[in-house]
Amino acid sequence: MKLKNAVVIWICILFFIIAPCLYSQSEQQDIEELKKKAPNVFIDCYFCDVDYIRTEITFVNYVWDRKEAQVHILVTRLRTASGGWEYTLSFIGQKEFEGMNNTLKYYSSKDDTQDNIRKGLVEAFKKGLMPYVANTPIANLVSVSFKEEVKPTDVEDKWNFWVFSASLSGFFDGEKTSKYTSIYGSLSANRTTPELKINMSLSASYYESNFEIEDTTLSSSSESRKFSALVVKSISEHWSIGGYISTSYSTYSNLDLRINPAPAIEYNVFPYSQSTRRRLCFLYRLGYNYNDYMEETMYGKTSESLWRGSLSVTLELKERWGEISTTLAGSHYFHDFNKNSLDIYSELSLRLFKGLSFNLFGGYSAIHDQLSLPSGGATQEEILLRRRELETTYRYFFSVGFSYSFGSIFSNVVNPRFDDI
Repeated sequence: MKLKNAVVIWICILFFIIAPCLYSQSEQQDIEELKKKAPNVFIDCYFCDVDYIRTEITFVNYVWDRKEAQVHILVTRLRTASGGWEYTLSFIGQKEFEGMNNTLKYYSSKDDTQDNIRKGLVEAFKKGLMPYVANTPIANLVSVSFKEEVKPTDVEDKWNFWVFSASLSGFFDGEKTSKYTSIYGSLSANRTTPELKINMSLSASYYESNFEIEDTTLSSSSESRKFSALVVKSISEHWSIGGYISTSYSTYSNLDLRINPAPAIEYNVFPYSQSTRRRLCFLYRLGYNYNDYMEETMYGKTSESLWRGSLSVTLELKERWGEISTTLAGSHYFHDFNKNSLDIYSELSLRLFKGLSFNLFGGYSAIHDQLSLPSGGATQEEILLRRRELETTYRYFFSVGFSYSFGSIFSNVVNPRFDDI
């Protein structure tokens, strides 16, 4: 009898020990099965901390190919007047979620740390993913909490929306036979409201290089100073008018003084409110240039006053297939239309098909308006160290590349070990 009682007691003990483990294992298997049916998400954001997002949001599956995703999240950003960022999160439904689209915004301040920003973005990601998660079985494991809303109060801005910035930096590099010094400083004051934008900046720079070759020392330096101001008035969702003025001093460009006021007008084909996703702007400026040169130019001028017109067209698109940014700009002087320039800059990232992307970056300038070139030319040191502007009819730069990825479409796991190698 005692033996039977002992056996029963041990069976009960083993049951209470093993049962929770079996239940936990069964529960884990159920969760894994539900995770398989969770939405597949593709995060299209080159500046986001994707590893952090994956560790904080575990109720979806992450894929590296947008075509495998049920939810494509495209994140874009614009700089705010206060120095922070406006992040636009576009949630684009695909496959069974086709047509389920939504857009959320998150704002960071200039003083926010990277940790604060990524936490804020994660909260925005969670809110935007809820409609998709709600249509899958894993929704039963997700709870929604409510934070008591702070009552709205009137905000008084003692700075009247003005933001001021100052910076000073120096770079010093040297070895036995060479030394390099670079000093740069700037001040800025900006005020931005939906109706009016004011930007003012003052900057100065100094560069010096010294090389010892045998018994000879080669030295070269350049310096510049510049003040610029911009005022833009919003007319509508498509039109803006404004004015620009700048004064500058540059040993590189042979300018003892340049004064350049220029009224301008801009038309955006798309509404300005859509600028984080798409923008097609036409900007025309009519400028008056007064130039006082350090040395007599190759055209025999020590100073001159000229009128100049310029037109630029900028296209920016950020879509699921990739993104493109292209600017075409042309200008001319009214006293001689042969004195002109034409510039084109383009950046393209195109997802061709599953796993394959094409990347292009480049620009070309046709130059026929170098009016400030000194008649004496440049010294050998200035040519080699690029301390003087040189006569040319064109400039270009170009970069092209492909990238291809294949293998498992899921990327839920984060393992940071040996990341610094």
